[in-house]
This record gives sequence, structure tokens and C-alpha cells, in this order.
Amino acid sequence: MAAQKPILLIVEDDEGLQAQLKWAYEDFEVVIAGDREAALAALRAHEPAVVTLDLGLPPDPDGTREGFAVLDAIMELKPDTKVIVASGHGARESALQAIERGAYDFYQKPVDIDALGLIVRRAFNLHQIEAENRRLAARVGEESTVLGNLITAAPEMAKVARTIERVANTAVSVMLLGASGTGKELLARGLHDASDRKDKAFVALNCAAIPETLLEAELFGHEKGAFTGAVKTTEGKIEQAQGGTLFLDEVGDIPLPLQVKLLRFLQERTIERIGGRTAIAVDTRIVCATHQDLEAMIEAGTFREDLFYRLAEIVIKIPTLAERAGDAVLLAKHFLTKFAAEMNPAVKGFAPDALAAIDGWNWPGNVRELENRVKRAVILADGKLVVADDLDLTETEDEATEALNLKSARERADRAMIRHALARSEGNISTSAKLLGISRPTLYDLLKQYDLQT
Repeated sequence: MAAQKPILLIVEDDEGLQAQLKWAYEDFEVVIAGDREAALAALRAHEPAVVTLDLGLPPDPDGTREGFAVLDAIMELKPDTKVIVASGHGARESALQAIERGAYDFYQKPVDIDALGLIVRRAFNLHQIEAENRRLAARVGEESTVLGNLITAAPEMAKVARTIERVANTAVSVMLLGASGTGKELLARGLHDASDRKDKAFVALNCAAIPETLLEAELFGHEKGAFTGAVKTTEGKIEQAQGGTLFLDEVGDIPLPLQVKLLRFLQERTIERIGGRTAIAVDTRIVCATHQDLEAMIEAGTFREDLFYRLAEIVIKIPTLAERAGDAVLLAKHFLTKFAAEMNPAVKGFAPDALAAIDGWNWPGNVRELENRVKRAVILADGKLVVADDLDLTETEDEATEALNLKSARERADRAMIRHALARSEGNISTSAKLLGISRPTLYDLLKQYDLQT
């Protein structure tokens, strides 16, 4: 069975040009409309991805009023349509006005069939990519509900999510290892929400953000009068998370004397507040995270080995955003929708150059950097679309120098393309090989060569 041709709607009142355009595009199913009523009827009936629109339509063939009315109606009925406008009447001014009102591109009369064909095909390709991204975003939104707000399409993160789901209802302690900004707290909350403790409190504490002198009181609480300023008895974070989960971020920053007290709690499941003399039984699950090399800290004597093994019964390594193929664009669109609603409702999406910049950036600050960049771009954007300049992604001298190494640049490119193909095919090797234009054995060799897991 032959594949169905994509539908191209041509809105043109010149019968000679209608025929010329209809026969020029054999790879499309061409639908012709000569006025506003016919154009909108065809739009509703066929829902074409691309429309070419002559702004000079009856009853105003010498002006642009009727053409703009059609454009406005298309944008209202089906805003994802790529409309390519044509006008011989003050072409530049009309074209710029059409772009402001939502048109994708423009061309001038007299029509150059080949040039217009390139614009039409580019419009179809872009529409297909955008539609695929919307489907992927919707699917990811549905599949990420196990871990709450996690948005991902990368196999690496799917593996992390599956591991968290498996250990959520066990009593084991979990350590999340990952660079700053990779979403460790989000995953810890996801683990809590997937466990039988979900109806109890989830409490988070960043150990690096609390001065050493105050950290013990934050964790274990204090009795009234235990020290100057202790005017009342206060529960610590461990007690506040009774029956639930305590997330200790940057656990490597806990000083050695306090590590002993934390170890005692993990062994005995009791605490003593500062200034207290009574052991208090507490049922709190500890989930911790760090970006530091704890094994090196153990060697250096700055982190207790026995505490490490108590905290790290299950170790989950979180990939960087650069290692999560396709996720940067998905997350960027999520953040844009969120921040545009809050700060700049005129912004509707990303321009193609912005999406290319997001996809090509290494994101050293991971998801946190991406969120901040998108937030700034939404605030600063002048038009409906965020452009690449709004994101301020500038290659550093080190990155430029690194790119001069052809071997490493080729390897990075190979890795990125393979990861993108695996993400789009949900890890299917045959489909990934087809997307990459290589054989399955070749893809298996590359997976082994680059130590990539499917």
C-alpha cells in the first residue's frame, strides 16, 4: 500500500497559477482554494500541515485585507499550521506583517516554482519535527508519573527511574550520586512518593548550606535552654520526618564528629536532642546525595567508611544532562511554558536556532543551568519566539580548542547521534540502526566501542 502523500493547501485565485502549482508538486496531495470560505472549509476538512496563501484574494484581489483575514483565521483554528504567504502588493511590508501575525515564511510574485518548493518542503519537515516533539513530550509526561515531576525520554534516566521504583518499598538506604543540578532532590522525592511512606513527611536538608555549628541542631533538634537562644524545645529534621523520608543533600559536608552521631542513629534508630538525656525512637528513612567522591574522602580520612556503607546500601548514579539525549529540549519546552505563563505570556515557543543551540550545548550546570537560562530568555525575549541570542550560549575558549581535536570531536558526535537515535526509538536497536543509516552489527560494534548501554 502506497504511503499517503502529505496535504498541501494552496489558496490562490488565479486559475492559471492554480494549475501550475498543482502539477508542480507531485509528491504532495494538492488541495486548491480560491477564496476565504473555500480555504477555511479545506482547512477544517483536510487539516493540512502547510498552506501557501496569496494575500490578494477576492473580493479584494488588489489589496491584502482578505488574505490577512484568512491568515488570522488559520492561526486561530490551527496555530501549528505553516503558512507561506505571497503578495505582489508592497511585498516586503506585507510579508513582515504576515510573519508578525504567525506566518511561517513568505515569497514574492512572480512565483519561482523551485524556490517555493524548497520553502514548502522545509515547512513540512519542521512541522513533522514539532509534531513529533509534542507527541514525545506528551508521552514522557504520562510515563514520568511514577516519579512525580520527572521529565525525560532518555534510556539512561529510564534506568534510574526503574531502579528507584524497585527499591522504593524496601528498607534499604539509598545514595544518589550525581553532579550539581542533575535533579537529585527531585529523584529523592520521587522515591518517597513511590514508597509506602508517601503519606508521611518528606523533609530535605542541604548539609552544605548549614554552618557546622548549627548542623547538629538542625538534624537532631535541641531542648529548651540547651544553649544561648534555645528558648523552646525544637525537633530536628530527623524527628520532623517521622514515618517518612529525610533527604540529606551534600552528605559529604557533614563534619566527622556529627558523622558519628548520624551513624549511631542509623544503627539504633534512636536520637538524643542537644541538651537532652532521653533516647527518642524515630522511624525515618534516610536518602542521601552528594557530588563528591566519598571513596576518596574515606581514603583521606574525612568521611567514615562505616557510615558510607550504612548510607550507600544502594548507590544510584545520575547521568548529566549532556548524557541524556533529547532531554534538554524536552525540559526547555517545559520550563518555557511554565515561565511564559508567569512572566511573559507573549512568548509561545523556541525559534529553530534556539532549539539547535539547546540541543548542542554541553550544559555543565545541568538541569539547574537550563532552567535559569530559559527563565532569563523568556524574560528578555522581544517576540513570540525565544531565539538563540536570548539564551546567551557562548562557546568557551577551552571548548573551541577541544573541538579542534578531530578524533575526540568525531567520538562526541558519534555518541550524541547514537544516544539521540536510542532515545527516539526507545532503545530499539533495529529502529536506531535505521535512523542512523547503518547496519545492526555496526551499531552493536559502536555501542561496545563507546561503552554505551541500551
